[in-house]
Amino acid sequence: MAVHVGALPWVPPFAQGNVRDLRVRWALEEAGIAYVERLVSVDDQKSAAYRALQPFGQVPTFEQGDMRLFESGAIVLHIAEQSEMLLPADAVARERAKTWMFAALSSIEPYLMHLAQIDLFSAGEEWAKLRRPGAIADIQKRFGELAKWLDGRNYLEDEFTAGDLLMATVLRIPRHTTLVEDEPVLAQYKKRCEARPAFKRALDAQLATFAKHEPKAAR
Repeated sequence: MAVHVGALPWVPPFAQGNVRDLRVRWALEEAGIAYVERLVSVDDQKSAAYRALQPFGQVPTFEQGDMRLFESGAIVLHIAEQSEMLLPADAVARERAKTWMFAALSSIEPYLMHLAQIDLFSAGEEWAKLRRPGAIADIQKRFGELAKWLDGRNYLEDEFTAGDLLMATVLRIPRHTTLVEDEPVLAQYKKRCEARPAFKRALDAQLATFAKHEPKAAR
């Protein structure tokens, strides 16, 4: 049964490689599951038909037969449950991996998205200038805690799991800063995850779509 993944045809360069369908593509590549892109235009995002699939008009979406999912974390979890490449067979290790999935999306990502809002969308506003130092400090604290856990480890647990997949994509968010590079343990961890062939295939697929649909005005 074919898997369809909802994705955007194009985004500005600062967002390329960070759109969340990357997570889904990567999970599918790790699991060895073929998929078909379903490109979602701006008009599609506003349509009643798409909102019935994704209430907030966002990407990614996941469709396979009667299975219709949204939210990248939920989709990755669904895919991971079908593959020991992403969730170990051992019950305890499996639940630990799921814990790290939630940690990536709940304990790390919100801080990084807050900074992205400040730097990429609200940089000229007074509130953003005042809030930025505190936002940076919050991230540095979380990154320090994560680096302490990862020090001496290749991955969050004994082997690469869906927890690492989500954490690595989250660590890509502040790439307009040196926050990850300032924590060498995190920089090495991110590089290790991104060196996986499945990640490279997923990223290449997303970037190829953007290149194909690049507006003339953006060239």
